[in-house]
Amino acid sequence: MSRSGAQASEHIWFSDRRVTPNVLAAGGVVWRQRPDRTVEVAVVHRPKYDDWSLPKGKLVAGETPMVAAVREVREETGLSCRLGRYLGHVTYPVTGHRKLKRVDYWSAQPTGGQFAANPEVDELRWYPVDQVMDQLSYPMDRHILRNFLRLPPETATLLVVRHAKAGRRNHFAGPDWQRPLDKAGRARAEVLTASLRAFGAAEVHSAPPLRCRQTVAPLARELGIGIVLEPQLSETGYAEAPQAALARARYLASPDRVRVICSQGKVIPDLLHRWAENDGLTLPPARNHKGSLWVLSITNGRLMAADHVDRALHVDND
Repeated sequence: MSRSGAQASEHIWFSDRRVTPNVLAAGGVVWRQRPDRTVEVAVVHRPKYDDWSLPKGKLVAGETPMVAAVREVREETGLSCRLGRYLGHVTYPVTGHRKLKRVDYWSAQPTGGQFAANPEVDELRWYPVDQVMDQLSYPMDRHILRNFLRLPPETATLLVVRHAKAGRRNHFAGPDWQRPLDKAGRARAEVLTASLRAFGAAEVHSAPPLRCRQTVAPLARELGIGIVLEPQLSETGYAEAPQAALARARYLASPDRVRVICSQGKVIPDLLHRWAENDGLTLPPARNHKGSLWVLSITNGRLMAADHVDRALHVDND
């Protein structure tokens, strides 16, 4: 693969965290499994740079990184994908500009589509994972690929959402379980929907309080399905039987369908702490704000990774 000096200089590690990136982008490690169980990864050729890289591209106004990753992968490869485990980010200066770019990456599994040459990408090649490293033009792409290879690619994804903002409890005259989302909470629920769909959300589950149900109602409406109530995953149900609630959450993690659970602030941190501790995983630090999201990756019933997406719908990892 071509690795000219000009190409190499475009992708340089930038380690000064005091500088905030002003160009945001997202992409994916697109993978598939052959009938013989061999895992292959897609690498694309960009004629403008004469390089081979992982598919990626810049966010457009109003997009979250997850939505951008799905869109950019589709535009460059022709493949519709659902995201899985978060693979980290790279940051580098843009050649010829006083700009710093950050690119976030996810594991991405195709669900349909077919490659066709386009203005950005003229060729796509699939390589077995033991060969793909040498085909990439840039060290940073190889870094992301190594992150991908650290865990099995085929995982069940479970999405755990804390309900969006519902105003102050002492400002609502009715029973607390009937307290609705406020204007900001309803707006967040709408924005959250596209990001949940980027992970292939197919079923919607929620603790009974109205604010939980309203947070995932736009997603259920788009999918054309109902919301399954989960009393065990409410604050009351969890306080009464936390181990039973954990068992229910484990059950909902399915390799066949991506499920969403919406719950509450006195449930999610402790639930995930118990789950991670049982499975020997250290959770990343997270403040679990209202409207935030956990992306859980499970293999054979074991929690392998837990990625937190903050209330701004960006990954908490700095």
